[in-house]
Amino acid sequence: MIEVASSLVLVWRLSDASATEDREAFAHRLVGACFLALAVYVSFEALKDLLTRSSPRVTYLGIIYAAACVIVMPMLARAKRRAAANLQSHALHADSHQSDICAYLALILLGGLGLNALFGWWWADPVAALCMVPIILGEAISGLRGQPCTHEHRV
Repeated sequence: MIEVASSLVLVWRLSDASATEDREAFAHRLVGACFLALAVYVSFEALKDLLTRSSPRVTYLGIIYAAACVIVMPMLARAKRRAAANLQSHALHADSHQSDICAYLALILLGGLGLNALFGWWWADPVAALCMVPIILGEAISGLRGQPCTHEHRV
C-alpha cells in the first residue's frame, strides 16, 4: 500500500506537464513521508514478530508474489530512474528507491522463509527487515528535506 501511495503521488506530480518547482518539491516531500511510513511499518511488524516469536506465515501465493517482486521491482526502479532523468524529477527518482526497497524486502522475506524452513530460524526475517530500517529512514530524511538522492540502491 505504501508503494502504491508513493506512486500515486508521482501520478499526481506528472499529471501536469508544466508542473512548478513547488509541485515537484511537494511531491518529493510526500515521497519522503511514504518512506517514513514504510520505516514505521517495517519496524512495527518486525518488532512485533520478534516479541511474539512469530514464525513467517508461508503461503504459496505470498511466495510467488515475493519472487515476482524480486524480479519486477528492480526493472520498475530502473524505468523510473530513466523517466526521472528525462523529466528532471527528483521526486520520481526518490520514488524509484521505493521500488528498490520493495525488492529488497521481498528478497528478505524469501530468505527468512528459507532460513525458517531449513534451520527453524523464525527470527531471521524480522532481524533482516530491521536491518533495512536505517536505509529506509535515510531515504525518508532525504525526501522530507527535498534533497536529491545521491546514491543508488540496486538489487
